Amino acid sequence: MLEEGDKAPAFTLPTEDAGEVSLKDYKGKKLVLYFYPKDDTSGCTKEAIGFSEALDDFKAAGAEVLGVSKDTPAKHAKFRAKHELTVPLASDEEGAMIEKYGSWVEKSMYGKKYMGIDRSTFLIDEKGVVRKIWRKVRVPKHVETVLEAAREL
Repeated sequence: MLEEGDKAPAFTLPTEDAGEVSLKDYKGKKLVLYFYPKDDTSGCTKEAIGFSEALDDFKAAGAEVLGVSKDTPAKHAKFRAKHELTVPLASDEEGAMIEKYGSWVEKSMYGKKYMGIDRSTFLIDEKGVVRKIWRKVRVPKHVETVLEAAREL
């Protein structure tokens, strides 16, 4: 399990705009990396809108923001357009990166167990070291909490 103080696992993923993004793209910058279960669900939409609304504040704190789920790049593009999101979204359809970050977990709903993405956020410093981890995130006030941590880093 990834812990604070560990080197962030490297990744290269496709993005919603037919490009790709890698951890090395953020060298020299702080990165707020958040994992969410699914595009266009209520909690995920609120979280993405929250990060989008605060994106300028994150940039002022020297941090970039990147959202990751298993949805396809095309689905991400529709999600961004529908909600006028400004945060970039990356697609990890195979789930390899999500597993490296320890965010692929057993969940339970109505007594049924299944595997899914743990809503989680990682604050990575300019040298690629994980400085703060939030797991089992509750959306209300989360963006504000992460922004404060990014400012303090």
